Amino acid sequence: MVAILADGMGGHAAGALAAQTICDTFIDRYVKASGEATERLQSSLFAANRELALKVKADDELAGMGATAVGLSVGTWGAHWISVGDSPLFLYRDRELVVLNEDHSMAPVLDKMAERGEISHRDAKADGRRHFLRSAVSGSEIEMVDRSVMPLPLSPDDYLVIASDGIQTLENDAIRNCVAAHCAAGANRVATELLAAVEAEGIPHQDNATVLVIKVKDRSAV
Repeated sequence: MVAILADGMGGHAAGALAAQTICDTFIDRYVKASGEATERLQSSLFAANRELALKVKADDELAGMGATAVGLSVGTWGAHWISVGDSPLFLYRDRELVVLNEDHSMAPVLDKMAERGEISHRDAKADGRRHFLRSAVSGSEIEMVDRSVMPLPLSPDDYLVIASDGIQTLENDAIRNCVAAHCAAGANRVATELLAAVEAEGIPHQDNATVLVIKVKDRSAV
C-alpha cells in the first residue's frame, strides 16, 4: 500500500490546493511507476513538486503556496518513507513510540543550540521560530528530503501514524499513551482519539491536526 499526507501552507485556499495537488500527483505517479519502493517514492515526490511549479507559473496569485509531505510505502518487506517538512511519522510498537523521520523545522536546530549551551532550554522552547520550515514542497528546489535507507521491518500489531505538525500540541508521551489505550480497538479508533486529545488541550488558534493511522495485521496485509 501507499499513503501520503500533505499539510498546506501559503494561505487557506492556496495551502489546500497545494496539499491536494501533492496528494493526487503523488498517488497517481506511485501507482504508475515501476521499480523499488524507494525509487517510486522519490519520483512521486518530485512529480508532485513539478506539478506545483506548473500551477504557480499559471497563476501568480499562487506564489508562495506549498506543503509539507510524508509518503509511506508498506509491503511484505516492511516500510519505506520519504518526507519534507515537519510532519512526523511515528512507529508504535510494544508500548513504545519513536519518530522515524527528520524534522525540517527550526525546532531541532534550536534544541541543539540549547544542548550546546548557546541558549537556554526554556528560550529554545519559547522561540517563535520553532515552527519555521527549512524545507517544503513548493514547486522550487526542495532543500531537504528525508528518506529511509533500508526497509523498516514490521511486526503484527505495529502502528504507523503520519500526522501534520498540529499533533505536536501533544507531547510524544501523550501520543504514545493515547495509542496504547486504544490500539486494541483498531486504527480508526486511534485516529479519532488522537484528534480528540488535541482538541481537549483547548489551545487558542490550534494549528490544524490531521492523522493517518495504519495498523499492521501481518506481514502481508495492513
